[in-house]
Amino acid sequence: MLAFLFRGLTAQRPDCTALFEALTAQARRPGWYVEGGIPDSLDGRFAVLAAVMALALVRLEREGEAGNRASVALTERFIAVMESEHRELGLGDPGLGKTIRKLVGMLAQRTDLLRSAVSGEMDWSSATRGSLYKAEPSSDALEHSALALRSLSDRLEQMSLDQLEQGKIG
Repeated sequence: MLAFLFRGLTAQRPDCTALFEALTAQARRPGWYVEGGIPDSLDGRFAVLAAVMALALVRLEREGEAGNRASVALTERFIAVMESEHRELGLGDPGLGKTIRKLVGMLAQRTDLLRSAVSGEMDWSSATRGSLYKAEPSSDALEHSALALRSLSDRLEQMSLDQLEQGKIG
């Protein structure tokens, strides 16, 4: 009954779970860690996940209001997963909020860098270095990762909003 009375408050929103799961699968591909030389650690895995998430957020920006809703849903899903993962690692309530804000800030930084690469304002190598690596990578590793990010960006650009929300990113 409340749904009928408060229809605007209970309207179905995209939840982007399928897209988040597809992006997570992309971030788990061994190439990032083997050929790309990204450390297979919590920090390295976060860097890759945040970078592929950032590319999806940049792509969703082209979709107007519907893209904004999907972007918010995707970011909320990211926050929920990060919170759950950090609780499993033993991080308690007093420090959890600060940690999650830091992680969201890191996602925002990567989104800015990769937006610049997608728009051509920055070269892909520089954006990749800033998004994925703490230390200076080998030229082969950087080239591999920059190509992988650009390829993912190109695939995302070819997809409709519906395909993205369904997680059909290949």
